[in-house]
Amino acid sequence: MPSGSRCPDCGSSELVEDSHYSQSQLVCSDCGCVVTEGVLTTTFNDEGNLREVTYSRSTGENEQVSRSQQRDLHRVRDLCRILKLPPTFEETAISYYQKAYQLSGIRAARLQKKEVLVGCCVLITCRQHNWPLTMGTICTLLYADLDMFSGTYMQLVKLLGLDVPALCLEDLVKSYCGSFKLFQASSSLPAKYVEDKDKMLSRTLLLVELANETWLVTGRHPVPVITAATFLAWQSLRPSDRLTCSLAQFCKLANVDLPYPAASRLQELLAVLLQLAGQLAWLQVLKLDKRTVVKHIGDLLQHRHMLIRMAFRDGTAEAETQEQHPGGQGQQEAEDSTFDLPKRKRPASPAPLLPPCMLKPPKRTHPTPVVSVVTGDENISDSEIEQYLRTPQEVRDFQRAQAAGQAAMSAPNPP
Repeated sequence: MPSGSRCPDCGSSELVEDSHYSQSQLVCSDCGCVVTEGVLTTTFNDEGNLREVTYSRSTGENEQVSRSQQRDLHRVRDLCRILKLPPTFEETAISYYQKAYQLSGIRAARLQKKEVLVGCCVLITCRQHNWPLTMGTICTLLYADLDMFSGTYMQLVKLLGLDVPALCLEDLVKSYCGSFKLFQASSSLPAKYVEDKDKMLSRTLLLVELANETWLVTGRHPVPVITAATFLAWQSLRPSDRLTCSLAQFCKLANVDLPYPAASRLQELLAVLLQLAGQLAWLQVLKLDKRTVVKHIGDLLQHRHMLIRMAFRDGTAEAETQEQHPGGQGQQEAEDSTFDLPKRKRPASPAPLLPPCMLKPPKRTHPTPVVSVVTGDENISDSEIEQYLRTPQEVRDFQRAQAAGQAAMSAPNPP
């Protein structure tokens, strides 16, 4: 018996060695408590890697875990390994799932929500470690509904009180665009559609930054914006061969899903590019449209900081002019004709560079106001009458009439 050793339960020093399944262990002879137990291997994998497993872990590891919870824990591990996440990510995701499973709101949820919970724990772990992963990717792997996934994700973050940072756009662009099947010729991809990965990523990042600087990303899901920016970057690198390709055909060639709002984000991004093109002198004479402006995306991105400042400046100057001359162009022409000045048409000022929510505000339904019809037969209280009494004589007359009315009401009724 080791000197100085005592039983943690009864404090006795009568500890003896005992063999159990050919493994020596230290047992208290007074109370029978197992102070130290031997180690043994339980699986071929453990034996091959020379890893020792304690006897209690080998027999009672999952005694307190339900079958559904064991299945979901295995799904968390499988999902982390499919995504090739570091081992620390797997441990963190499992701990989040175990904490979430103890919540009453999660434990009593439907089976579909519990299956989505697996992906939510993995996504939260990736976001906290700044690992570029989107909801769409996990929903595709789990065959889950995006609306249910996002709702469960927000509920889990709130219930656990987690601090989840926003996803870095640059990392998301690199991760999302890296899965496009556009960088190697194949039987389904003609040579004219193949593009260099570094060139396309570089131009896509610049377009996403432009979209971010012009409020096209604010408050929106980033994947549709990135899809539209990638499409424009791909077209602009070889416009002669790719302008006839639509956004839907591009996504089919790249073997990616087409997000529903991507077409709207594409039109908004093209509108911004057209507005910036109007600031460059050598592009003003070309009368560009949303189709031909793609050919000049390289020039617009090269000077985008200056062009954005000019667009903001012109928009501010136009707003100040409208405040000083509320009548607009018609009033200015009337003033010119008053002083017999030669009439000339003022050039059309560019539209101010504003967020989409201000350029196209949502329509709000206003309730129909209730029209009150006054007939003159409404009851009037004494307090309302007093508000209209102005002279002392009117006050005295009202007091006498009020006293007479009270006396008539208190008089006994005639037989």
